[in-house]
Amino acid sequence: MRVWIDLTNSPHVPIFAPLVRRMQARGWDVSVTARAFAQTISLLELHGIEHTVVGHHGGGSRLGKARAAAGRVTAMTRFGRRGHFDVAWAHGSTDLPMACRALRVPNTTMFDYEYARLQHGLNCRLAQRVLMPDAIRPERVAGYGARPPKLVTYPGLKEEYYLANFRPDATVPAALGLDGERIGLVLRPPADLALYHRFENPLFDALLEQLGRSERVRGVVLPRTPEQARRIRAMALPSLLVPESAVDGQSLVAGADLVISAGGTMNREAVVLGTPVYTTFAGRLGGVDERLIAEGRLRPLERLEDLVLERKPASAHGRVRRDPDRLIDLAVQGLVRR
Repeated sequence: MRVWIDLTNSPHVPIFAPLVRRMQARGWDVSVTARAFAQTISLLELHGIEHTVVGHHGGGSRLGKARAAAGRVTAMTRFGRRGHFDVAWAHGSTDLPMACRALRVPNTTMFDYEYARLQHGLNCRLAQRVLMPDAIRPERVAGYGARPPKLVTYPGLKEEYYLANFRPDATVPAALGLDGERIGLVLRPPADLALYHRFENPLFDALLEQLGRSERVRGVVLPRTPEQARRIRAMALPSLLVPESAVDGQSLVAGADLVISAGGTMNREAVVLGTPVYTTFAGRLGGVDERLIAEGRLRPLERLEDLVLERKPASAHGRVRRDPDRLIDLAVQGLVRR
């Protein structure tokens, strides 16, 4: 079977890298396209995943995004026509469903945050399957055209599937200064260019200033874009490091004492890997975060004084292992044309 995977943002790489290998182990022919944005390409290289670069990000404006998307969909359609794919799959790509509709390739769109309305309103209508966690109430996505049988849910977190066989590399946090002498932090800034998160997050900047001058901590900041990296480096914060290249973020999170992130995927990876995590996400909470907060597995951070800096307990654990093949089957089973 020929499978097409499209990756448009950095978090998509660690999600799909182990799944691509599982599909290849089944004997499937898997092709990966990737948009040149953030660390997507460098992470693919780090994970050793063969890929074809197609298109780039359109910047912060709706017009720029629309122009870039139009060009990328055209290029994706050409790529897909040559590939003769049986099925396609992406996490949040708006380009893949459009190209697949033109090519009549059945495809699955996957997401775990339900309030990216523009993105989901398009993807859910064009895709043949919508895959999301059961923490999201179905009525929240019905307006996007996502209803059974098109809508399929899976139990737990997607991170519990793709991290099921993950083994952290202890040399990664050590090489970045998380050596145990000080409290080790991992920080992830907001998604400044996301249409569902289009406002400043002053709390996160205040956190950087406070933590970056604290002698109690050693932190690694994983920026989303080169612009974020330059801005944070210019703050000259002695206790914080911004890596010069892509890193194994999962091993870094596993080796840290605490994660503070304004995003989603890294928060949930911390939950699964047993590292305490605060969220500074300033948008509307989705069903996954609502459940994790209610269970005490994710802590919302709204004020600097609420942050508790402490070592990760030696007994900390969070790993729930779920079968990655089950997620693959839910994504593509029944879609392949005969």
